[in-house]
Amino acid sequence: MAEVQEVKKERESLFSKNNRKLISDPLNDSNPITVQVLGICSALAITVKLYPALVMSISVLFVLAMGNVVISLMRNLIPNRIRIIVQLVVVASLVILVDQVLKAFVYDVSKELSVFVGLIITNCIIMGRFEAFALGNGPWKSFLDGLGNAFGYAWILLAVAFFRELLGSGQLFGFQIIPESWYLSEGGFYSDNGMMLLPPMALITVGIIIWVQRSRNTELIEEN
Repeated sequence: MAEVQEVKKERESLFSKNNRKLISDPLNDSNPITVQVLGICSALAITVKLYPALVMSISVLFVLAMGNVVISLMRNLIPNRIRIIVQLVVVASLVILVDQVLKAFVYDVSKELSVFVGLIITNCIIMGRFEAFALGNGPWKSFLDGLGNAFGYAWILLAVAFFRELLGSGQLFGFQIIPESWYLSEGGFYSDNGMMLLPPMALITVGIIIWVQRSRNTELIEEN
């Protein structure tokens, strides 16, 4: 009976309220893009279509979650003066692994993402979580923190890509969503907004998301 209670207590501690907040907070109140304004370059550069944005999100999820765990496991072994170098080695190794997998299985997307996969190495979100969280917490909490921040990054990327692809080309994941009969060329009333495919519109879309998020959360307004 005592063993069962001990296992139950351990399970509850794994998914305690504080641990769950490590995942939920970055989705809104501590979102790495809209609140901390980190990792915004890829949000602007690879969100013309949903598919590349999804692949980038999964790549960052893997690198951040696994990198956080590795740094956490090594935190007591890393000399303070070379910790940044160690973090760069860890993230670079994971990014190289991701890059090779993408080239092997989704080569076209890998070419479309181009240098932005390699730039995951210098993504401020990843290095920031290594430095601010993984170096001071255990593997499980670090893993959850990595997941939370990666999910927070991902939903912004996917939201921006959703509107840019839909309004810019009438498609989602390459499939035509807006009926051809709606277009002016077919005697309809609709025309794609080509401006949505330009980089400035990504910034404007992110700005609108930030405005909506902060207008619904008074704490974020007061903090700023």
